[in-house]
Amino acid sequence: MLHVLVHMGVSDQRVTSVTIAKMLGTSPPAVRRTMGSLREHGIVSSEDGKNGGWRLRKELRDLTVLDVQRALQNGPLLTKPPFQDHPDDGIETSAYRVVAAAYEAAESELKDAFEAVRLSDIALDSVRQSEPRRGITSR
Repeated sequence: MLHVLVHMGVSDQRVTSVTIAKMLGTSPPAVRRTMGSLREHGIVSSEDGKNGGWRLRKELRDLTVLDVQRALQNGPLLTKPPFQDHPDDGIETSAYRVVAAAYEAAESELKDAFEAVRLSDIALDSVRQSEPRRGITSR
């Protein structure tokens, strides 16, 4: 979905659910559900009718990967570690505690990383990747 939003921001045009569905290899109703979540979070807006479609409500520089993730998924970014089945088992309790601490650290680090990446960064990276390589010639 990130690449769809970046395409929308770069083109600054309305995009239909059918067009997005083709980009994602899914159905227009699935796109409408997903885009509806993004609309509820103020990321996109929609217009009905012949010339309707979806449009970004914010500039790419004002949206982070975390913003999009939070709009599409409630709760933690990572799958939580398994429950502790045998709380009387000291080794299992220790294993759970150590894994849970690592999980919390990873969740926090991923959240910070997603918050640091703006959709404009993705657009800029795409431009850089498409620039011809200097000093390399094809023969």
